[in-house]
Amino acid sequence: MDRIIFATTNQGKMKEIKSILADLDVEILSLKDAGIDVDIVEDGNTFEENAIIKAKTIMELTKEVVLADDSGLEVDYLNKEPGIYSARYLGEDTPYSEKNRIILERLQGVEKSKRTARFVCAIAAAFPSGEIVTTRATIEGIIADEPRGDNGFGYDPIVLVEELGKTTAELSMEEKNKISHRGKALEEMKKNLKKFKKNVDKQI
Repeated sequence: MDRIIFATTNQGKMKEIKSILADLDVEILSLKDAGIDVDIVEDGNTFEENAIIKAKTIMELTKEVVLADDSGLEVDYLNKEPGIYSARYLGEDTPYSEKNRIILERLQGVEKSKRTARFVCAIAAAFPSGEIVTTRATIEGIIADEPRGDNGFGYDPIVLVEELGKTTAELSMEEKNKISHRGKALEEMKKNLKKFKKNVDKQI
C-alpha cells in the first residue's frame, strides 16, 4: 500500500491529515490530487453514516484504500445544531465568518455554563476487500464570546478549550492535532491502517 485517498477537497483539513498520518509512510491524496471530481450525496443520519457513504463511494470508484471523515460542531444550547449539517449550515456557500457570527448572535446573553459545545469527528476507512472500519472522537469546549485566533478553519475561532484558555483557532497545528477530534479519530484509525499495510506489504 503506497497511497491512500482521503475523500475531501478541503485543503485546511488535508494539511492536518497529512501531518497526523506522516509516519505511515504512504502518499495521502485529496480527491483533487487523485483527479476525482464526483458529487456525493451525504444523506446519512449520523457522522459515521456520512463518512461511510463518502469512503465507500470513492473506494468503489478507485478500488483503493479510501478514508473519509464527517465532522461538525454540536452546540448544546442550540439542540446540538449545526451537527451533521455543519458544512451546509445556513447554506453551503455561506462563509464561516458569517456562520460563526450567527451562532454567537443566537447565544448572546446565554450564561457560560449553558454554552457547552463539542467538535465531533467520525472517520471511515473503506478497503478494496469491502471491509469498512470507523472511529469517532470529540473535543469538548464552550462557545466563546467572540471569534479569536487565525489558525485552523471553519468553526475553530469560536470554540474555546477551557483548560487551555484558547480557542482551537489559537492553537498551533501541533497543539491542535494532539487534542482535536480529527487528530484523535485519525490516531485511532492509524492503528487499523498500519495493520492493513503490514498485511499488504507481506504479500508483495
